[in-house]
Amino acid sequence: MKTKNTGVVSMNEEKSLGLEGGFQVDLRQTVYALSDALDLVGIDEVHHGKRVGYMAMLCADKLGLDVKSINDLFELGLLHDCGVSSSRDHQQLVDKLDWSEAQEHCRVGHDLLKNFAPLAHMAEPILYHHTHWEDLKQMDLPPELCLLSNLIYLVDRVDTQSAVHHEKDVLLKINDLREFVYSKRESFFDPQLVNAFMDVSSNHAFWLGMEQRHLIHFIADMGSQDIQTYITLEELEQLARIFSRIVDAKSQFTVEHSEGVAGLARYLGEIYGLSPEACEKIGAAALLHDLGKLRVPDEILDKPGPLDKHDRAIIEQHSFETYEILRRIPGLEEIAKWAAYHHETLHGNGYPFHPSTDEMGIEARIIAVADIFQALAQNRPYRKSLPLEKILEIMETFVIDGHLDSMLVNLVKQNGERCYQEATFRDQ
Repeated sequence: MKTKNTGVVSMNEEKSLGLEGGFQVDLRQTVYALSDALDLVGIDEVHHGKRVGYMAMLCADKLGLDVKSINDLFELGLLHDCGVSSSRDHQQLVDKLDWSEAQEHCRVGHDLLKNFAPLAHMAEPILYHHTHWEDLKQMDLPPELCLLSNLIYLVDRVDTQSAVHHEKDVLLKINDLREFVYSKRESFFDPQLVNAFMDVSSNHAFWLGMEQRHLIHFIADMGSQDIQTYITLEELEQLARIFSRIVDAKSQFTVEHSEGVAGLARYLGEIYGLSPEACEKIGAAALLHDLGKLRVPDEILDKPGPLDKHDRAIIEQHSFETYEILRRIPGLEEIAKWAAYHHETLHGNGYPFHPSTDEMGIEARIIAVADIFQALAQNRPYRKSLPLEKILEIMETFVIDGHLDSMLVNLVKQNGERCYQEATFRDQ
């Protein structure tokens, strides 16, 4: 549901817009911010989705599509690679024009979004966004779906060919890039889309607009449009779960980590006596706490031995990346801090902010406890999962060292079997 921000909202509208209890989060702003997490998979190349959305939007305008379709295409561009978690897979998609395994991330992205009502309309275009036009036109699919998915494919492939030239010599490569697109007319790309692309890409402004400083301004202008689609707290948690699955799929050793942290954190919040809404927010924060890990190379997460100083320095950036993504979403300021503080300690020697003991609120302390418990209960490349008794023993040493809240660790001890089930989805 979309509404103008008039400042006057009835009680019934509050319920339908997710504003009850003071909760107010705009879906568009959330999508824009979380798309930054998807771009982190590129490690040092972090604007792919934005450039794809930008080019798709300009081509759609040239095709004469309506404003809603144009805006939807921009957001589709931002999220089209939501099925990519691995930095290795991302590199294959960038390096190879037509990677044989490309369809897998299309299927994963489709499955992630198909049951989330606010974004379900993107699922099928994502499913087909690496399908050649010569194959797509033989399928019994709606024309609009073919257009959307093939347009994303076209500009996606343009970006893989042009990305290395942005900020450098892209103006010298315009003819080569346009010739590449035209050479794939009828085979890879719909001729009408090729014609639209050839029109909009003929001027320098099209290419210069994708330089980082201009692209950031473009995103800001898009986000400032006076159209809001508010989501409920329940929908926020659904969206957080989608992104947690993207993060956790990055490594075989982190599958269901965020889900386990969220389950345990919610349970600890409940037995501590927090309100149902606070527990839901803690669950959302826990689901999103490792967003920044998408920028960590696969080989570090899967390393079978101890991390060296270089590896550790990269790993320790991830919670700040999480904060920078979430803090940009109006209404999630608290959740951003709770998520980002999961490696902080009561004595201020964690990372990345070193907050005081008072600044480490109960919500952040709960997530920190849940994160450590779940990690110890899960297989990791350097060890097997630990039994409950050993986990509790290690957590007690963290209390002694001033790392974890003693009261919360005592709650874990008193409810050990249930905590293990919540964190691992299985009995001890």
